[in-house]
Amino acid sequence: MFRKYVLFLTTAAFVVVIDQITKAFVSSAMSLHESIVVIGSFFNITYVRNPGAAFGFLATAGPTFRSVFFLSVTVAAILLILYYLSRSMRKELLLIFSLSLILGGASGNLIDRMRYGEVVDFLDVYIASYHWPTFNVADASISLGAALLVLQMVRDKSKGEEHHA
Repeated sequence: MFRKYVLFLTTAAFVVVIDQITKAFVSSAMSLHESIVVIGSFFNITYVRNPGAAFGFLATAGPTFRSVFFLSVTVAAILLILYYLSRSMRKELLLIFSLSLILGGASGNLIDRMRYGEVVDFLDVYIASYHWPTFNVADASISLGAALLVLQMVRDKSKGEEHHA
């Protein structure tokens, strides 16, 4: 049981630390909207600030509403993650790892929202003129955690179907 929590907390803390270090470096080393080409026609480091969520969701809403909304959603997500963690088995490492990635990412972005009222983004992936919305380490962690969570659910479902066949 103890190993489950060590894995969970270590992974979540690692994500938060890497996320905050990379955001601090970009914020201090670059000017807002400055862009550095890393891989031409594919990947730049571009310093932007996002007052909304993924894909600019709620970016035009008032700052007070955004603050209350994002704080509430993040706290609810953290409570849900902790609930699922408490119900998980020690052997469900993929589930524990995925939940820790999501928690670490959510916490990293929450820190930005509390400090700046917006999130620092800088990873800019594109092909020619088609851009994916700029994101950060926390966003990547949340996305990877969610994908792994779906994988875990598919595996669990297929195991359940094998036992019923």
